[in-house]
Amino acid sequence: MKTRIQASIRLASLGLLATTGLAGGFAQAQDKGTVNLAYVEWSSEVASTNVVAAVLEQAGFDVNLTSLSAAAMFQALSTGDADAIVAAWLPTTHAEYMERIGDSVEDLGPNLDGTKLGLVVPAYTEVDSIADLNDNAALFDSEIIGIDPGAGLMGLAEEVVDTYDLDLRLRSGSDATMVAALSNAIDNEEDIVVTSWTPHWMFARWDLKYLEDPENVFGGAEQIHTVVRSGFDDDMPEAYAILDAFEWTPEQMGEVMLMNQEEGSDPRENARQWVEENQDVVEQWIDG
Repeated sequence: MKTRIQASIRLASLGLLATTGLAGGFAQAQDKGTVNLAYVEWSSEVASTNVVAAVLEQAGFDVNLTSLSAAAMFQALSTGDADAIVAAWLPTTHAEYMERIGDSVEDLGPNLDGTKLGLVVPAYTEVDSIADLNDNAALFDSEIIGIDPGAGLMGLAEEVVDTYDLDLRLRSGSDATMVAALSNAIDNEEDIVVTSWTPHWMFARWDLKYLEDPENVFGGAEQIHTVVRSGFDDDMPEAYAILDAFEWTPEQMGEVMLMNQEEGSDPRENARQWVEENQDVVEQWIDG
């Protein structure tokens, strides 16, 4: 497993790293070194990681972005291949990964409050509870549409299947394939059940609802935390301070996520635009 993760990190470092400078006034900032940020391809984490990258670039840092699976992301952080992530869902979703890497990282606390995990259906679906899925399995083709198999959400979804003894099969995929399946079902006014979370732009686009979870397998509301590698504060104290100060709202994140859904849009450029248009917020992060 460790060998596969290390190989994934090496491939990502070779093929997925992108280092660019901000246009306009940002390009004039003094080069202060390179910050390596890792993230998972969830719409929420794409938004937050790119915004943090734009802020660090404004402050004079170069930034490398590496997209990895959840397991590889935390492994990269623990080995120093990544300096920081702003994508740790705690205390439940990513708890196992945080326990594994232990003292090799530092948790800087939440950068966003108000998250939720669960099974989601269109609002017109008559089923309201996970406990009622078996009796209505045919409505959903006996499937729950999931995301990437390494995600903590999928681990919880597997627990849900076991706890409720569901006859529905959990199908893995990605955030994109899950959303595509949801969109197709809604276009055809069909029933579908998917794994999802808040904040996610799909709640702004469609009328959806979470299924009740009477066994509380998914737990209560979570927070998204910023986590850095051990020693990062000594190596890059200014970047560390910015990451420590970074905190925003689901509404602000939602603005960026919706921008990213526009056809042909570039998440990196969208983040830079948002940063330029929200300097009052950004200055609080940079000034601490």
